[in-house]
Amino acid sequence: MSDTELPELEAETQFSENLAPETQLDEDDRLKPEYVRSVLDALAAGDDEGARALVEPLHPADIADLFELVGDEERVALARAVADLLNGDVFAEMNDYVREQLIQALEPHEVADIASELDTDDAVAIIEDMDEDEQRAVLRALDPDDRAAIEEALSFPEESAGRLMQRELIAVPEHWTVAETIEFLRDDEELTTDFWEIFVVDPGHRPIGTCQLSWILRAPGQIVIGDVMKREQTLIPVDMDQEEVALRFQKYALISAAVVDASGRLVGMITVDDIVHIIQQEAGEDVLRLSGAGEGDINEPIFDSYKSRVRWLLANLVTAMVASSVIAAFEGTIARMVALATLMPIVAGVGGNAGTQTLAVTVRALATNQLTQSNTARAIMREIRVAMMNGITVAAVIGVGVSLVFGNPALGMVIAAAMMTNILVAGLAGVLVPVTLDRFDADPAVASSVFVTMTTDSIGFLAFLGLATASGLTG
Repeated sequence: MSDTELPELEAETQFSENLAPETQLDEDDRLKPEYVRSVLDALAAGDDEGARALVEPLHPADIADLFELVGDEERVALARAVADLLNGDVFAEMNDYVREQLIQALEPHEVADIASELDTDDAVAIIEDMDEDEQRAVLRALDPDDRAAIEEALSFPEESAGRLMQRELIAVPEHWTVAETIEFLRDDEELTTDFWEIFVVDPGHRPIGTCQLSWILRAPGQIVIGDVMKREQTLIPVDMDQEEVALRFQKYALISAAVVDASGRLVGMITVDDIVHIIQQEAGEDVLRLSGAGEGDINEPIFDSYKSRVRWLLANLVTAMVASSVIAAFEGTIARMVALATLMPIVAGVGGNAGTQTLAVTVRALATNQLTQSNTARAIMREIRVAMMNGITVAAVIGVGVSLVFGNPALGMVIAAAMMTNILVAGLAGVLVPVTLDRFDADPAVASSVFVTMTTDSIGFLAFLGLATASGLTG
């Protein structure tokens, strides 16, 4: 092999390595730990070119994941090394906290360059969390058309369809023929390139139907669009909450939907790829709120996590004192029979788990509109029946077990009755508390767990110790 062939071979080898991103990913499409370490080692050694060569083959979503996997100081060094790879697609895939940190390190004109590459909804996601002064600086650096679109989006409430929608869409009048429409799509270079259906509008720019691309491609050229379009459509008001938007997409199996203003004019569209993100975000928020963990993001600043969690721990402390006061009222009963102190946490603990199960089902049903005023009574009766069946089963097991272990059938009957009572109360609390909070326009995912826990602990202790006293078990 000649010397002139060696550089070509080395270049070809390097090129083939850069085209094999699967070597950086495991079977679950996650970045391998050894790959992340190799990038960090290159940064630590001051080899920015080597770090960039390792990152370049990655998909934008994987580059975003890489930034989320490294620490704060390493993140800044990595951003310097791969600055030319940090395009709009990467920022659009990035975690909110990580993106905000990197955006703060960029100049306004650099942020504007990134925002100009993105659809309106993704650009808004980058700019909306910036300080007001920084927002104005970025907006001044944008082209007038982009600036007008983003300013309009920022005027809508947070987490509304107006923030979520993108302005880039295809709209045609119904009197156009299929041939005219295809020619329009081919010749106008300013049109968006990512769309699945065309919106048909009247002279007032109000949507009157939709037409899928497949229909246009298969229809004869002389056919008028108004004859092949679908007139039934789901319109999204511009001020609709994003969670309700996601429910409509899920219910009606939408791929995209038109967004209209108060006068019914077409102002944007929402696509299913944005909705997948919203569904994941809203579901995660509800789960984390149930536990009082705040936003629960591992990239969230430590002090923010502290503030969001400590208030619920303090609230839990207050409710725990309520349960403690119940125990204190039966101090004499417990002193006469120490076995009660051993067994009473079982009653409260199992009741708490039963309440949490019902609470999780109810909060999810409320969030997905499965539980409404129309079927609340039926849902309550269902949970009562489930609680009774669970209570009978668990009560029988604990009653027999305690009778055999302690050699005291009366104690077994008391704990069985207390367990039955607490599980039934837990089922009721698990559905009634979130439903009541929802009726008063409070978020049931945030406050329900505190009240349900207080109820099951207090009733569990009260039922067990009260029955033990009333039955004369302790003499």
